Amino acid sequence: MSTEMIDPGVQPPVGPDTTAERIPTRQLSKWTLYTRRFMRNRPAVAGVVIFILMVIYSIVVPLTSPYSIDDQDFLNLSTGPSAEHWFGTTAGGNDTWTQTAVGLQRSLMIAVTVSVGVTALSAIVGTAAAYFRGIVERITLLIIHFLMVVPTFLILALVSNDAGGDWRVISIAMIFVSWFFPARVIWTLALSLREREYIDAARYMGVSGMKIVMRHMVPNIGSLLVINFTLGVVSAVMLETGLSFIGFGVKIPDVSLGSLIGYGAATVTSAPWQFYFPALALTLLTVSMALVADGLRDALDPTSAAGGRA
Repeated sequence: MSTEMIDPGVQPPVGPDTTAERIPTRQLSKWTLYTRRFMRNRPAVAGVVIFILMVIYSIVVPLTSPYSIDDQDFLNLSTGPSAEHWFGTTAGGNDTWTQTAVGLQRSLMIAVTVSVGVTALSAIVGTAAAYFRGIVERITLLIIHFLMVVPTFLILALVSNDAGGDWRVISIAMIFVSWFFPARVIWTLALSLREREYIDAARYMGVSGMKIVMRHMVPNIGSLLVINFTLGVVSAVMLETGLSFIGFGVKIPDVSLGSLIGYGAATVTSAPWQFYFPALALTLLTVSMALVADGLRDALDPTSAAGGRA
């Protein structure tokens, strides 16, 4: 069998495969990878766009509209959409376009406040219970399991009714009745974190327990907290809407999407625009946040193939 002699002075040809192997690959940062995976999810990007447009609408319209939520146009009582009143008017002559924007703004303020409070409280309580173990863990789980069987919606309705519709009191009450469900999930996840080597190393170095919880355990569940925050906005909006719809939430002179939908439900046959426009705003808000949450879950989950390859 003959062998082909290769001249040592002649360089072997370089094919496309060998050239690609010599090109150094640039390592992407974690957040760049997450952003690229999120941007490949078109429904999630559409959700972000819709949410931004609704935030702009809720901020700009109350500042630029010639009507406030209290102004009454007695020449246009319960009239349909027109060039003067884009979303029509109520039976009292109030501009529905302005009321929907203010109601959306109030619902967003309540939802973001509640979601931030619930996410922070559940993260601290859940991880602290898992880290400290013993009596702290048992008492925390006992409180959580007790609150999970308490009729929290009834308590929330009574508190918000006594508060006279003050959205700040409603937000605090909603945080109180919503934190224990995500705290239970976070505690389950933190059980594996407390066994990690870096947690033991920090403990042996004399780092205090709460510093370990805040500096090492909570940041390592950041992806879950981001998703919980996004879904928490949806849950808070729906909870506030339900309260306001039955008359236990935000009340006049303030408005929210729930109260506007409740007022519009009474005239849905005679003046449907009073119901459908606030309902449309609520639907767009919840759907957009649900799409964003789904996109964040796919982007932050390394096992998910929905976000594509970076």
